[in-house]
Amino acid sequence: MTTALITGITGQDGSYLAELLLEKGYRVVGVVRRSSTTQSERIGHLLDRVELVSADLLDQHSLVEAMGDAQPDEVYNLAAQSFVQTSFRQPVLTGEFTALGVTRMLEAMRKAAPKARFYQASSSEQFGKVVETPQRETTPFYPRSPYGVAKLYGHWITVNYRESFGLYACCGILFNHESPRRGLEFVTRKITDGVARIKRGLQKELRLGNLDAQRDWGFAGDYVDAMWRMLQQDAPRDYVVGTGRTWSVRQFCDVAFRHVGLDYRDHVGVDPRFFRPAEVDLLVADPERARTELGWAPRVSFEELVRMMVDADLARVDAGEPPRP
Repeated sequence: MTTALITGITGQDGSYLAELLLEKGYRVVGVVRRSSTTQSERIGHLLDRVELVSADLLDQHSLVEAMGDAQPDEVYNLAAQSFVQTSFRQPVLTGEFTALGVTRMLEAMRKAAPKARFYQASSSEQFGKVVETPQRETTPFYPRSPYGVAKLYGHWITVNYRESFGLYACCGILFNHESPRRGLEFVTRKITDGVARIKRGLQKELRLGNLDAQRDWGFAGDYVDAMWRMLQQDAPRDYVVGTGRTWSVRQFCDVAFRHVGLDYRDHVGVDPRFFRPAEVDLLVADPERARTELGWAPRVSFEELVRMMVDADLARVDAGEPPRP
């Protein structure tokens, strides 16, 4: 049985990846931080099928122990401080988790499981102030947030360990990927939760930042399949993963509100508080390498994704459930 160790298993991507690997017959070990409460809502339906171990990206020793005990064949490093806006308020913490945490993971694997294959969750935010469109594996990076800078460190340290120590280590430069499991702090989920609450009369207005920012949005469940495919190749290589199409926040609002028979212009207001100190205006992927070498392509369209998220939030509101954190 192939063993996979996943950091960030309780997050959006970690939960979908755990589902995928369990379907493939893997033994799945999830790394979670020890705390008085465990945020396991996204994997609640998997708790009897996965093993959870306590370790922390800030604590090297705990990672070495977790790696040594699990003896994984594959390691997926998905844990990070992953919200861009928070990275401006907590840049040092973001660097500790999202940048140096990658080095600690690689060191732990090098010492305790050097034959394992390592996946690092890189980000389209590394492109930031883009120098070419669309963005591909050879596009120069120009991050515009502490989060993007931290992700860039994590990307290059992964490349460095691959080249310096011969580890099978690769990076997936994933563009924005969403789902009903997305956190409420992200604009897509903020929109769909707002749509549901407005439709049910629980809220009147939705305040957002830059409506003209454009992103390449896909479904997280599709993107974890690309992660797995990267670790099945003969040799490690980095890949851009995205749909190759771009949509604005305004268009996201339009599709979401129209799905419930409303006009977003009647309910959405712009609030300068939600603008970034340094804006990233346009991100769109060129996923040709992933398509040709991995055989990967997104299955869920933009419109299907938006409707899926709205329907899930409507169901939560109707059931009286609190929104997913």
